Amino acid sequence: MAATARTLNTTGSTSVVLDAIRAAGTISRVGIAQVTGLTGATVSTVVRKLLDAHLVIEIGRAESTGGKPRVLLELNPTARYAVGVHLDHGAITYAVTNLAGAPVARLARPGPGNASPADVVIRMADEINMLVESIGIARDKLLGLGLVSPGPLSSRAGMHLTPPFMRSWEDFPLDTQLADVAQLPVLLENDATAAAIGEYWSGGTQREESFAALYLGTGLGAGIVINGTAYRGTSGNAGEIGHTCANIDGPECWCGARGCFEALAGPAAVVNEAYSDPRIVTAAALDTLGDHTPITQRFAAIARASRMGDTPSRQLLERSARYVGVAAQSVANLLDVRMLVLTGSSFAAASHIYVPAIRDTLAASFFARDNHAVHVQLSQSAETAPAIGAAALVLQAQFVPERSTSLAAKVRSSPHVSELSTLSP
Repeated sequence: MAATARTLNTTGSTSVVLDAIRAAGTISRVGIAQVTGLTGATVSTVVRKLLDAHLVIEIGRAESTGGKPRVLLELNPTARYAVGVHLDHGAITYAVTNLAGAPVARLARPGPGNASPADVVIRMADEINMLVESIGIARDKLLGLGLVSPGPLSSRAGMHLTPPFMRSWEDFPLDTQLADVAQLPVLLENDATAAAIGEYWSGGTQREESFAALYLGTGLGAGIVINGTAYRGTSGNAGEIGHTCANIDGPECWCGARGCFEALAGPAAVVNEAYSDPRIVTAAALDTLGDHTPITQRFAAIARASRMGDTPSRQLLERSARYVGVAAQSVANLLDVRMLVLTGSSFAAASHIYVPAIRDTLAASFFARDNHAVHVQLSQSAETAPAIGAAALVLQAQFVPERSTSLAAKVRSSPHVSELSTLSP
């Protein structure tokens, strides 16, 4: 039986009002009307419905500026929840977020290994149920499930071209199968784009509306957010910087091209090169890891050896980081962004190498450096960002109406947001 959506039953104006409240954090009815362009009567009608549905709460009044103090509104974070799942070879990571996008539970489990996709989907549904039940959330409060996986994604809603270790997933109808088994509506996205959405939704980019998230997990990719909206490209595969050529005479990549950044300097390339150096094998204890140990775990072992002072391990990672720095420069030059967020388990494991290398590269050679710098920061939730972003996909689908400009930008620049700092009982 197909899953049915547990929607908020939002009309266009309801979605606009919800998004305004979400973006502001706390705002009055007058403030909502100002930033959305809706009439005061429409805002009052919508807010009353949201209050009756317990999706929004009144939290007090702003300090009076001469007239009647304005009643302030916030989302009711416990009214609904969303589930996010990040499927990767190394691990399957789960996150549950509340209506405001804050994570309330996370779970990391072993990756799919050699199990069949159908069996893994059943396992994922069981683990989702276990996580939701463990935190006492009623099923009817779940809006849906966001699912992210390595790209590229195809129009058939699955992985069409896959890394060697996930060949069995090619053309498997991932989203529809999980929706049937988990009995939840499913939205599918690639991991780098989801990580960027998660950073934006959870406030990790502060007030920055346009930025890129460079993702280093098993592979290398980029998620792009422009004016508060993810840019996905024609087929949903925008941001594949890992499969941009860095050396036309370089090694063949699994994608079919030659000299890709990922083939030259991605985690798998680092691990493969490490095995050719007995010093690194010993320092990182790679010889103690089984043949089926995920790439991300082997990469993390090399990163630990580097942190412990092993020079060959450090030099290997520094070479990779120089390439990744050039990839970051390419992204920054193409998009002309002011912020680059580094996310993914491999960036988390080797941040001591990659963060300074990328900062140095951009400071020295970013094309528009005389006009503005690029702020490079490591995500506060680098290891679980794709799963959090997957849950944010569900919230975004409910909250954010299609429009040409970002409402969040209007909210954050509105003088009505300043009233939030003057709460009175």
